[in-house]
Amino acid sequence: MNNFKRILEDNPIVAAVKDEKELDLALQSDIQVIFILFGDILNIKNLSEKIFKHRKIGILHVDLVEGISSKEIALKFIKENTKFQGIISTKPQMIRMGKKLGFIVIQRVFMIDSLSKENMKNHLVEECDAVEILPGLLFKIIKELSISLNKPLIAGGLISDKEDVMETLKSGATCISTTKKEIWYM
Repeated sequence: MNNFKRILEDNPIVAAVKDEKELDLALQSDIQVIFILFGDILNIKNLSEKIFKHRKIGILHVDLVEGISSKEIALKFIKENTKFQGIISTKPQMIRMGKKLGFIVIQRVFMIDSLSKENMKNHLVEECDAVEILPGLLFKIIKELSISLNKPLIAGGLISDKEDVMETLKSGATCISTTKKEIWYM
């Protein structure tokens, strides 16, 4: 985990890709960590191999993969048949199972109101290696969570320019994840 935290600190922009064209662009960039937000049971192996071949860290959002269930066997399949090094999920049971299987695990949390913030603290899985909060422009909450959580904090969603990136990092986020290709090349 300390190694992953260091990687995020050294590479504060993470590419979050929604299709193969975006993946190809991310692979050509200096980005070191790539979140895969698409795919199906038939193509995730090839996606992971492309990332691995470029010596980048691929992390699969398992909740968004078609044909994958929220069961341990699905994560075992990913572990045994792909080169993904980590998973993202909003589901605590997937986080626990992923950690048990040796993945880097990122728990994604949507902050829609103050109740979400309180619930997040109660439902945060101890085993997760990092927490991704969306949207990422919640500077006061990022500051508070960066102090109270003992984990890297990834901010994602609605980050649209360099000013957003700088403010988010200044607020205490370890790094940001974005689908905005212009930001990948900052």
